Amino acid sequence: MTLRDATLDDAPGLVELWTICAEAGQGDGPEAFTQQMLWRRPDASEAAEAMAYNFDHRARRMIVALDDDRVVGVVVGDLATVSPISRAGMLIVTDVHVRPEYRRRSVARLLLSAMAAHAEENGCEIVVASVPVQARETNRYFTKVGFNQLAVLRGVQTSRLRARLDDRIAHARGNGRLLAVRRTLRRRQEAALN
Repeated sequence: MTLRDATLDDAPGLVELWTICAEAGQGDGPEAFTQQMLWRRPDASEAAEAMAYNFDHRARRMIVALDDDRVVGVVVGDLATVSPISRAGMLIVTDVHVRPEYRRRSVARLLLSAMAAHAEENGCEIVVASVPVQARETNRYFTKVGFNQLAVLRGVQTSRLRARLDDRIAHARGNGRLLAVRRTLRRRQEAALN
């Protein structure tokens, strides 16, 4: 097993890995359905384009695990600060995927260890991980190696968010006008009684 930084040539192998892991993680229930909505299989050229974009943003690192030049695992991490007003460093692990037939062979441990070394090299005080809520095995593993729950990460499609927010803003404006009319009527009634 060898580890190295991912290259654009790894795009087809990474698409295959992500697809296999997405299919293996399919389950029942609303959480699984929501997670499956986020996944769509890109072609190799789209994957290479996305990887090039991410490689240009030096805060992102992608490390692959290889077995005879076959991609069997990957870890992705982003450098950030703990808050927007503090220089305290943080590494956010956004993806850890291992082919099902390579699980329980320390591949994830090797990948996370490489990412922890990257965090130390960049002065990060904390490493956080984004793990799908329905991925029980993954959540257990991260808990076993020392991760604690810090927050709840929620997602929504951009178009759905805009529609809901715009709809609520429109209703709020209407409610504001209604309240203003009611206040005016009350003042007029009070003035008429006095």
